[in-house]
This record gives sequence, C-alpha cells and structure tokens, in this order.
Amino acid sequence: MTGTTAPAVVRPEALPFPVAETEHFWIPLPDGRRLAARRWVAQAAGPVPAILEYLPYRKRDGTAERDALTHPYLAGHGYACVRVDVAGTGDSEGLFDDEYSEQEMRDGEAVIAWIAAQGWCGGAVGMIGISWGGFNGLQLAARRPPALKAVVSICSSADRYGDDIHYKGGCLLGENPAWASTVLSWFSLPPDPAIVGERWREMWLERLEATPFAAETWSRHGLRDAYWRRGSVCEDYAAIEAPVLAVGGWHDGYRNTIARLVENLSAPVKGIVGPWNHKYPHFARPGPAIGFLQEVLRWFDRWLKDAPNGAEDDPAYRAWLMDGIAPATDYEQRPGRWIAERVWPSPRIAPQVWRLCDAGLTQGDAPPFRREARTYTACGLQAGEFFPFGFGPAELPGDQRPDDALSTCFDGPQTDGPTDIVGAPQVRLTLSSDAPRAQIAVRLCDVAPNGASALISYAVLDLRHRDGHARAEDLTPGRPFDVSLRLDQTAYRLPAGRRLRVAISPIYWPFMWPEGEAATLTLTAGTLSVPVRPTADGDEWRFPEPEGTPPRRTLALAEPRDDKRVEADVTSGETHLIVESFPGETYDVATGLVSGLSHREIWTMVHGDPGSARVDIEWRRSMARGDWRVRSDATLSQRLEDDGFRIEARLVCREGDAKVFERTFSALVKRS
Repeated sequence: MTGTTAPAVVRPEALPFPVAETEHFWIPLPDGRRLAARRWVAQAAGPVPAILEYLPYRKRDGTAERDALTHPYLAGHGYACVRVDVAGTGDSEGLFDDEYSEQEMRDGEAVIAWIAAQGWCGGAVGMIGISWGGFNGLQLAARRPPALKAVVSICSSADRYGDDIHYKGGCLLGENPAWASTVLSWFSLPPDPAIVGERWREMWLERLEATPFAAETWSRHGLRDAYWRRGSVCEDYAAIEAPVLAVGGWHDGYRNTIARLVENLSAPVKGIVGPWNHKYPHFARPGPAIGFLQEVLRWFDRWLKDAPNGAEDDPAYRAWLMDGIAPATDYEQRPGRWIAERVWPSPRIAPQVWRLCDAGLTQGDAPPFRREARTYTACGLQAGEFFPFGFGPAELPGDQRPDDALSTCFDGPQTDGPTDIVGAPQVRLTLSSDAPRAQIAVRLCDVAPNGASALISYAVLDLRHRDGHARAEDLTPGRPFDVSLRLDQTAYRLPAGRRLRVAISPIYWPFMWPEGEAATLTLTAGTLSVPVRPTADGDEWRFPEPEGTPPRRTLALAEPRDDKRVEADVTSGETHLIVESFPGETYDVATGLVSGLSHREIWTMVHGDPGSARVDIEWRRSMARGDWRVRSDATLSQRLEDDGFRIEARLVCREGDAKVFERTFSALVKRS
C-alpha cells in the first residue's frame, strides 16, 4: 500500500459502464412536498440496483466535491446512485425540524419506495452515508423498508445520547453548542435559483422563519430520555435486518460504533476502522487511505446483486493498529499495520489488569492510598477536536504533558517489549467528592522516555450519573462510591520502553462543560484493565489502493486560512482557546456558483473559576452568481448561569446589501 491520502483518478471512459447524470430532479412525497435529488445511472442493459445518500448538506454545493469522487464511480460499476437533500435543506421543499426527526424518517422511507419503483431501478436499494447519512442509514434500516437491502455506515453512532456529539458519559460536550451553531448557519442558506426558479426567495424566508433553536432543544434533554432513545439503534439491535458494513477512524469522534455494531447486530455485519478523521476513507487523513469504494462495491454487489464474492466471509473486524509515535496535532500518515479478527469480540484478546497505588500502576498487591484530583481550569487544552476534519493544522490531541501536569497521574513501569492494545480499556475507581456535583475525565496515555505523553484513549463521566443516565443523583460529600468507566475503543501498539499512564481530573475544558463550582476528588482504590492482543507481525489484511472519479472543476478565489491558538490575559486571568477557519471562496465551473465561508470560536475561562466557562461562535456563509448575492451571519454564545446554561443566538441574512431577515434566540436551560 502506497499510503496516499488522495484517490487515483479513474476516468469515466475506464469504468465498466457509461454513466448518465441527471443534475436535478424531484422526488414526490405522499403529502405533496418534493425533495431535490441528483442521479448518476449506469447505462446497462436493464434496470440496476440503487444506492441512496440522504443528507441535509446541500447536494448542489455542500457535498458536490466528495460526490464527484464517489457516486459516478459506484454508478459506473452498475448502479444508480441517488443523492437527496433532506426536507427544508439544499434545494428540497418543506421545512427542517430536527436531526433524525420522525419527518426525516418517514420521508426517507418514501424516497426508498419511490426509487425502488422506478424503471431504471431493479427494485433493490442500498444506503451509504457518513456522519448524518451514516446515522439515518442505520435508523432507516431499523424501520425495515422492504426495498432497503444493505447499508454502508461511515463515522456514525448507534447511541444518540451515550456516544454522539451532544453528550458523553452524561456530560454536555463543548461540541453541543458548536454543532448547534453549525446547524444554525448551515441550514440558513437558500435553495439555488437555478434549480427552484423565482420562488427561491419565498422558500428561503419560509425556512428562516421556521428555524429551530437546536442548542436549546438538545441542552434541555440532559438525561437519556425518549428524545435520545428515538433513533438510537442500540435500543433494539435486532430491528436491523439489512446487512451493514460499518466503517470509521481512530481520529474520529465516533470510533466506538464499529465494534458495537459488529458485536451486537444479528444481521450480516463487518467492521473496518482505519487511522482516519471524519472523512470518507478513500481521501481521509491521516493516511494510509484505502480502496474504500472497491470495498463498498464488494458489499453492495453481494447484497444488492447477489454476487457470490464471499464478502460475508471477510473477517468480522479489520483495524489499523497504530504505532505509538511522538504526539502531534496533525499527521499526514499514521504508521502501523492492518489486523484482522475473524470474530468479534475476539477470544484472542485478554485483559491485562493493573492496580492503582501510591507508586503508580502495579500488577502486584496495592495497599490503600489517598490521592486528590483537584480542579485546575486549564486542564483539557490538549484534547484536540471531537471531529477532526482536516481543516486546520491543530485538530488532533497534542502532547498531553500540560494536561497531565494538572491531573492526578498513575504511571506503570517501562515495558520490556511491544504491547498491542486492541479494544476498550476500562478503569474502575473508588473515590469521593467534596461537592455534591462533580465530573471526572480519565485518560490513558503512552509516556515516552523523554517524557512526551500521547493520548491512547479516554472517558468522561458526570458522577451524578454513576448509576446510569436515566437520572442524576447528587453525591454525598465525603462518602466513597465506586464507578466504572469504559474508555473509547482503540488499536494501539505501546512500544518497548514506554509507560502507561492513567491521568484523572475533575475538569476537561473545553471538551466538556464543567460544573459551576470546583470539586476535589479523593481517590482511594482503582484498577485499569487493558485489552491485549497477541503481537501482530506485519499486515494481516491488505486493501486495494484508493480510487475515485475525477474531482469537480473549481477555482479558489481566496487563499484559505486556519489557526488555533491559546491566549492568556494576565490582567483579567482569562484564558482563550481561539479556533479560526477561512476556507476562502470557491467558484464552481459547472454551476457558476461562488461559495464563501468563515468561522471563529472563542472558548473562555477565568483562571480558577470553572463557573466562568463561556464560548462565542461566529459563522458567515455566502453564495453568489453574477449579480445575485446572499449572505448568512450566525452567532451563538453559551455560558454557565444559575446552575444551568444561558444560550443566546442571532441569525441575520442579506440579499445583496439589504437585510431580509433577523432573529434572536435566548434560553436559560437548567442542568438535569
């Protein structure tokens, strides 16, 4: 494998079938609304199976770049690929209401049935999607529409509460307001007049008037209630009968889903986890990328065409075993090797148990100890982004030493030889808190002889959720209790001469929102269980090289800029984590559309005062063609206030220089 992160271009004339593209058509829904769609169809001897991607991310401009690399390739191998905008987004009619809503699901079922009934479709439909499209592919599979025969789900989650962008371990993530601001901005753009004609402005204003305040909705549901259970396929894995190929990356926020689906689905299922970020694996980074589209074809050929290619006999779980290397906030390539397990969980993986003690980590007896983990408000600045997209130079977790210095750490002895950690480490603790409300972050790190500390895995927990996420119960200050934290899945080679480190802190900002008052945790006992696999010797599996069809033709009209930095104000005591992204303006040669984007986040906390936590986010998006220009400015701020969250947002939209819409949102949401 060359390790490239760019797919080799396959020209249209080299595909097995010529492809006919329909840039836009309408899919009618039973209630009279229409969804906007784009189609690539193999010019074969008869009807072919269809592959659906169903998203709110604007087929005309938002996903056009990756669609060009992917859908014509799949279609050219004997399929009809259909890319559909969710209601109220892109060029589709109707109004958007919420992520994975009942409307979205009903519409999706109708779309699948409509596609299956078309003369160019042979009746079998598969779904493919990353992130949102990975979610709704699984969710629609659980509803069992008759024509849906297989799913490829990339970078998604089976658990909307326990392992999504909103909450983790019962803790509200910093990504919750960040994602809400993204949605506010992303869905505020109008449909393209070149598609919908003169009614574009009427459709736009109707959408803007119906804009939901997602940040408030998601924050009000602080417990695992019916809101989150809906759409969490982990509530009933058996509901999914369509075969599922689950794919993800170790540098993505949804790294746990693959192992959980492979372990729990009764339908045919296979899992692949690479070193990748939140991108399709034929062009994701860090490399090596793989021939992902060839794997997709192998899956759909087996289940949509009934081709006897043996896809069902592939290993249950294939993963990139990452070498332990120096920590960095960006990698072009991540060295390692492919490992393969015929069944998952693997009987070859056994727990290696360490006990926490005053001296660190031991595999011998551990006498009682007493260690305190205090709230240091700068702990967490090395966490990296929940979703690395490859947009900037500093998205991955950096050297953990600054965060380790503000945590209570337990170090093991130097290893004699390499140790392959494959699976989900687990930490059990006996502890008490001096406050009724407290959180905990536990990190597992790889410490090199020079002191560099690389993040292997982590877990966070709202300690009021120690008995589950259905309710929150205050702690009794000073009373010991036991907790168990399951860290994220990993496949990581700890080299010889390294040490394992367990780092514990009651704060991890801005990854998770802190409690308003500082807490000190007193630790008195604990264990670390590490899943250890027999040492891999070279690659155990080989994937083909990445391929894709030619990219769309675009011109960059402004140079992109990205920055991530920490600024400290000595006078006020404030520390600011500032994230800025300006991808610039892009001209699409095919559509004549100019798209622009800029984005800024400022995460603020006053030294020693977790109650001062605040974020301010700004988004600007624009579209233009000739004399037609529109712009959307969205801002969102969130801060701790009165044992809850004060959330404020503002949306302003312009046509040319004229303001055509303005709305403000404000809510005080009590913590559950």
